[in-house]
Amino acid sequence: MKQILNFLACLISITAMTAIAADAPKTGVYLTPESAGPDFKVQGEYAGEKLGAQVIALGDGKFRVVFFRGGLPGAGWDKSPKLEVEAVTTAGKTAFGKAGGWSGEISGEALTGKSDKDELVQLKKTFRKSPTIGAKPPTGAVVLFDGTSADNFSPGKLTAEGFLAEGANSKRKFQSQKLHIEFLLPFQPTARGQGRGNSGCYLQGRYEVQVLDSFGLKGENNECGGIYTIASPEVNMCLPPLSWQTYDIEFTTAKFDGAGNKTEAARITILHNGVKIHDDVKLPKSTTASPLKEGPEPGFLHLQNHGNPVRYRNIWVVEK
Repeated sequence: MKQILNFLACLISITAMTAIAADAPKTGVYLTPESAGPDFKVQGEYAGEKLGAQVIALGDGKFRVVFFRGGLPGAGWDKSPKLEVEAVTTAGKTAFGKAGGWSGEISGEALTGKSDKDELVQLKKTFRKSPTIGAKPPTGAVVLFDGTSADNFSPGKLTAEGFLAEGANSKRKFQSQKLHIEFLLPFQPTARGQGRGNSGCYLQGRYEVQVLDSFGLKGENNECGGIYTIASPEVNMCLPPLSWQTYDIEFTTAKFDGAGNKTEAARITILHNGVKIHDDVKLPKSTTASPLKEGPEPGFLHLQNHGNPVRYRNIWVVEK
């Protein structure tokens, strides 16, 4: 009997530790600037006169610096080819070059150096903020999450900070709608691709607007702002990780006849951080991995759990 009791106690202890481990942040995943380390202070956006740069942390003091002629994406970039150089921190100094003839360093909140034409590069760190951050729901809006409770979602988890955790389905279902939602991506410098701050915002549980740390990347349909497997954003408006970002989405549901045959495709317009990245795009199908198939019935808002701690807040819907 004593052996059985000892075995059960051990089993309970292991189960408890597993539950704690499952709820704890993974190694190399940071949810606050204070815990993110020195690489976080270097990464980010830098801007100057007719030139912008995005510095992407790659872990262990390594970075990729992406330069944009005219200014940052959505703020002056002239859509000319980007220049990318690698940078590394050694003895507290972050230096880049001489790829493409560009060279320089990042120190404090300044990026200085020379371009391929020996132009002096002087950029200061900037912290952009979406113009719709904190947007208040208009009269008649359905408020799904205001930071006080996750009761409008099943499943739904309210974090200690008052945010909604990834892996949530709204109890209420919707047809055509205007959605406002704010999200924060974790800082995962050693992760790559789909393993870096991955989630998804599914309209009606059918059409996914990708949520991913795609800061500084090309802007594909499987990156932040992409309509998964259907359309890439017109510009990659993803801000650095641990920045609060916004989606403002106008969605028109697909139409079906009495026999259940689709007669008109759904359509969607998306503003990412206040910049229009999709304009009345036709959605020919439900996107890959959607919880619900296309149909005439209303559907829920699905915030995907893809194994990364993505946080949401200020979620409301205006039904059309």
